[in-house]
Amino acid sequence: MGKPVVHWELMSKDPAKVSEFYEKVFDWKIKHVPEMNYRIVDTGGQGGINGGIVQPQREGPWPGNMTLYINVEDLAAYRKRVVDAGGKIHVEEQEVPGMGALSLFTDPEGRMNGLFKPMMPAKKTRKPAKRAKKK
Repeated sequence: MGKPVVHWELMSKDPAKVSEFYEKVFDWKIKHVPEMNYRIVDTGGQGGINGGIVQPQREGPWPGNMTLYINVEDLAAYRKRVVDAGGKIHVEEQEVPGMGALSLFTDPEGRMNGLFKPMMPAKKTRKPAKRAKKK
């Protein structure tokens, strides 16, 4: 059995600015813990993964680039929120066959992330119930 992802971190040159961006776009709750030089991120999503934002104590580049995909219900609405908050869209919308669709964006520091809208499951059509025969 595979091992689940349980936490993520974004390394940032300006954690306050990056935190504000993600709070504004995704309504994440981010708590600054100055004694740890760390920001704890609560994504607030059912079944989602929480994380943190940190400013490393050395100059970049920092190893371990990765792309996070954030589950949203409306790609166009969230692309607008990204742009309004200072981000940039790189892929408007791309189908992921059998799964849904994605958009790619960068935050104000140029970090690439994705928006993901899962495909809606097909609605099952119910057959009308058979009526019992009268005797």
